[in-house]
Amino acid sequence: MVMPLFDTASTTDTSTAVPLGVSVPRPETSGAGHHGTARANVACYAPGVPSLEIVYIAPGGDWRVQALPNVTHGVHHGIVADLPVGSRYGFRPASPEQSLPLAVPTRDVDDAGGQPLLLDPYGRAIDQRDGFLTSVRMASAFDWGSDARLGLQWRNTIIYEAHVRGQSMLHPDVPEELRGTYAGMAHPAVIAHLQGLGITSVQLLPVHFHLDEPHLQDLALTNYWGYNTAAFFAPHPGYATRAAQDAGPQAVQDEFKGMVKLLHAAGLEVILDVVYNHTAEGGPDGQTLSFRGLGEDRYYRTDGNGRYLDTTGCGNSLNFGEPRVVQMVLDSLRYWVDEFHIDGFRFDLAVTLCRNAANEFDPRHPFLVAIAADPVLSDVKLIAEPWDVGYGGWQTGRFPAGWVDWNDHFRDSVRSFWLADRAAIDAGGQGGSVARLADALSGSAALFEGSGRSRLASVNLVTAHDGFTLHDLVSFDRKHNEANGEQNRDGHGDNRSYNHGVEGPTENGAILAKRAQSRRNLMASLLVSLGVPMITAGDELARTQQGNNNAYCQDNAIAWLDWTRTPESEEMLRSTTRYIRLRKEFLAAQRHDFPVRDEQSYLYWFDQSGQPMSMDAWNNPQHRVVQLLLGSDDGTLAGLVVVNGSTSDVQITLPAIVGSAAPRMFELRVTTSPLHELRKGGRVASGEKDLVEANSISIYRT
Repeated sequence: MVMPLFDTASTTDTSTAVPLGVSVPRPETSGAGHHGTARANVACYAPGVPSLEIVYIAPGGDWRVQALPNVTHGVHHGIVADLPVGSRYGFRPASPEQSLPLAVPTRDVDDAGGQPLLLDPYGRAIDQRDGFLTSVRMASAFDWGSDARLGLQWRNTIIYEAHVRGQSMLHPDVPEELRGTYAGMAHPAVIAHLQGLGITSVQLLPVHFHLDEPHLQDLALTNYWGYNTAAFFAPHPGYATRAAQDAGPQAVQDEFKGMVKLLHAAGLEVILDVVYNHTAEGGPDGQTLSFRGLGEDRYYRTDGNGRYLDTTGCGNSLNFGEPRVVQMVLDSLRYWVDEFHIDGFRFDLAVTLCRNAANEFDPRHPFLVAIAADPVLSDVKLIAEPWDVGYGGWQTGRFPAGWVDWNDHFRDSVRSFWLADRAAIDAGGQGGSVARLADALSGSAALFEGSGRSRLASVNLVTAHDGFTLHDLVSFDRKHNEANGEQNRDGHGDNRSYNHGVEGPTENGAILAKRAQSRRNLMASLLVSLGVPMITAGDELARTQQGNNNAYCQDNAIAWLDWTRTPESEEMLRSTTRYIRLRKEFLAAQRHDFPVRDEQSYLYWFDQSGQPMSMDAWNNPQHRVVQLLLGSDDGTLAGLVVVNGSTSDVQITLPAIVGSAAPRMFELRVTTSPLHELRKGGRVASGEKDLVEANSISIYRT
């Protein structure tokens, strides 16, 4: 044990309460404002403690303790003379009973009661040694060259949801030392795959510093997905290469920035999945890491009796009724945009971020208003997961202009039509009509119109990290989550999946062929729909999780991408690439932003005989064939999508073109049936007949 030096505050301390965290003192107050100084202005919002100390150690130095003498509206602040870049530090409440600081062991920092230091909510990096956490003072210098955010239009965006670790862990062309890392994510082999596929934007599962929940540690499992954030300004060091981790936090930060720079150079946006709805401190009986020790009832939402109000299912909910919490999240977002050149964010359980004092969702919540008014944040991609687990938690379609929503209506409608309905029909029952699928394909416009937004507010998805993979949707009727150690109780039970007759793996060729066609139907529906499509990493390779629909704790081959090329994965990759290429060509001039009232100027619906769809046809579950003719900005026609959800081949009559005296020619570009290679390129004139195979989609260009 060693006794740290204890610095009492100078009577000339002229620290400031802004900015929060550790920063270079203002020149006029410190007399040494250059970036090379070890002097630091330290400010921490800690309204729950009467006085606060910083405990710190400079590189190569000894542990020291200094009180933060000034308090401004709950912010404790002071000047620390010797806190250079690379210093480890944390906070602790000062004890009024002590005239001297507590002893500090040489290996870690611990007070007599076993309380760890509290992390800086604004800490730019986290050092983790033997389970002991400290914040780290960082420098921001990095050679970005000419790099900048790409600013792709929503109408041209194709999102690819990926996990930094899982994307490259099994990639044979990525060097072993780079697999599962930021550097691996930006390896030429991974980038080549994304470019070849036609992806525009990579959406990374959480990369903020996160911790494993205690129950997972007891099961010898980890929080693989990372939805358990402990520090909102710090990249997760576990995703850096071993060399970068050994070199320290600055090397980890530089590797992350290098990943962004390389992805940008390849024309790929970087979107971060961020978790601001709760923290890793868990419920009131959870561990104290930072916020709970600094001001529990300000950082977390509670009722009038001090009990936690949990709308996340994770034990706590950050209190977005507290201005300092809103400020912290805005500062965090702005930091990732400014310092890491991030192109956008997907907000986990975003409804929790927008609950008012009555705990109700408010589309004009101060958090949303502040982002809309922010010149930096209003210019990046903002994606809401528009639900949480609290009362009134489902809010798809209600976020304001400037945001886009994950569209669960699209997900459920597409799955129901191609899988759940098909299962019912194959069992001798009846499926649903084509109406819900048609609404999904046309961008769920009515769902978003009330918020003043267009079809481009819909992020269309069939799968995501949470749930079955595309392959498993067509291979399993039930979830198989036994490996999670929760007796298969976890994970969603309403998957709208269909195993096509056999649960799980099979060598039955007929069943495999049906599954392959269903995969193509789902992927094609996603990629020809109006709105913004999102593909889950590995779906283009027919990746399986062995029926696990909640692989959040599976940091292993269950959740990693399998890059082994099989006839099945090769066929799915070809099909997905084909659909993306067609989307870029097919919808290049297609309007997404017209309102529902103008729909008939751009979308025309016909039945199999080429006549306009009647209300009876829309509502008849026996009528599972529809033709969608798409208009474009310049008044020409982009093409025709024909859906046949019946179990029989159907002879259709191609519709006449509105306002055209002469017949127009349609060229078949894609069919999801096994006859694609034989039939592609065939031409049929409007008014003539063509055959559309059972349970398939055919796409024509005019």
